[in-house]
Parts: sequence; structure tokens; C-alpha cells
Amino acid sequence: MARDWNIQVSSRVFTVPNILSFFRLALVPVFLVLVIAGNDIAALIVLVVSSVTDFLDGVLARRLNQVSRLGQLLDPAADRLFIFATLVGLAVREIVPWWLVAIIVGRDVVLLALGITLANFGYGPLPVHHLGKIATFCLFYALPILMIGQAFPSAAFVSAPIGWAFAIWGAFLYWWAGAIYIVETVRVIRIPPATGASESDTVVR
Repeated sequence: MARDWNIQVSSRVFTVPNILSFFRLALVPVFLVLVIAGNDIAALIVLVVSSVTDFLDGVLARRLNQVSRLGQLLDPAADRLFIFATLVGLAVREIVPWWLVAIIVGRDVVLLALGITLANFGYGPLPVHHLGKIATFCLFYALPILMIGQAFPSAAFVSAPIGWAFAIWGAFLYWWAGAIYIVETVRVIRIPPATGASESDTVVR
């Protein structure tokens, strides 16, 4: 679908899509408790509800012309928190290793540091690279697929290889995209101020 360049981004807070995003964020601790407790079927149901609201908030934001700056922050934040909650919950139960948690969280810490560095030089965040989107997609689906094997042991022989394939590729691409962000950050901050890009050059997504 072609991108609609006429969409206006507002500063409104209480919109239908944002309410759905707040609801998704409220589901994160519920989901984490269910995962740690081993209630995998209930956790999967919560994840399905979250995925449906994720789809709806994007559709409604455009249909109702309610695209907002807050919504652009809440949506990826909810995705990352669900990934983090799943990682921690499965690591506590020793289903996934803690080194995988460290790899994923470590990359986000690096990106946070890059964002602070760019802000100190007067720039906004870098554009989202397509590798980062693919990595997030892989991780967002890898962990629920692994959970399917826990909720339905008879399906583990199929879900486990698929889930681990997504997880390993996701972690690899996550850091590959991170390396690109590091290189781009160094390039941007080395541009002389007189010829530097404006803030808008770095915030286009």
C-alpha cells in the first residue's frame, strides 16, 4: 500500500488508537506474571489480544485521522516491552538462556546511549532501518512460537525449531541493525554544524 503523505501527526493524547496502546501496555505485567507462573495458554491468549489491539490501533489511527506523536512512541514501546517480558519470563523458567536476554537488552541499551548522544548534538533519533524492523518482527514471533511448545507439548517438535530459528536470526539482525545505527550516529555527529543536517533529517521514519 502506498504511504499517505497527507496524514497529519497531532499532539493529542486521548485518542482511540492511544487508548488501545495504553491497554496493550497494561497487559504487559499481566502477561509477564502468567508466563512466570507457567500459565502458558492464558499468556498466549493475552498475547493474541495484544496483537489484535496492535493491528487495530494502526488501522484506526489512519481511518479516524488520529495519528499522534504519542502513538508513534507507544506502539513500538509496547512491542519491545512484550519481547522483554517474554524473554524474562522464559529465562526465569530456564526455557531460554539468560545470554539471549543480555544480547537483546544490551542492544537496546546501546540504542538508548546513541539517542542520548544524538540529542546532545542537537539531533533527533535516527530513521528506523529495515533490518531493525525485520529483527523486531523475528523476535516478536519467535518467543510466542516457543511458548506454544510449552502450552501444547505435542507441538513442541515443530514449534521449538521454528521458534529458535526466528530467535537466533532476530538476535543476529538486531545487532546488525545496531551496528548500522552506531556507524550512522558517528557519521552524523562528525558533520560540521554549519553543514549539518537539520533535526528533521533524523526523525523521518
